[in-house]
Amino acid sequence: MVEEVYRAAAAGVLMIHLTWITWVIVGALFTRNRPGLKWFHIGSLLYGIAVETLRFPCPLTMAERWLMVRGGSEPYDEPFLVHYLDLIVYPRIAPEILTWGGLAVCLFNLAIYAKRERFEAPS
Repeated sequence: MVEEVYRAAAAGVLMIHLTWITWVIVGALFTRNRPGLKWFHIGSLLYGIAVETLRFPCPLTMAERWLMVRGGSEPYDEPFLVHYLDLIVYPRIAPEILTWGGLAVCLFNLAIYAKRERFEAPS
């Protein structure tokens, strides 16, 4: 019974993680004329870049792994994106390519903000 609760919690953390990644990828679509969301998204992008380049562990990945162990499942060792996207979307692609792809998405979003600032700045 307790193991099922941990497994359900691990699945919940997985959903939060997927929501977070979706926010990082498409958040710029929802931030126009919303300064609070804009700065939260820019911070999210910078955090994503830091996680990918500095290789520090993501707290959501750590929580999911901890819950998986408590739920009786074998936790994965590789980063979240490599574990799930490599298996589902990108079979047999090197982790470095996923890292560079993630960085490209973050930098592309930051470029959107730079372009907006350039064209929407008050005269």
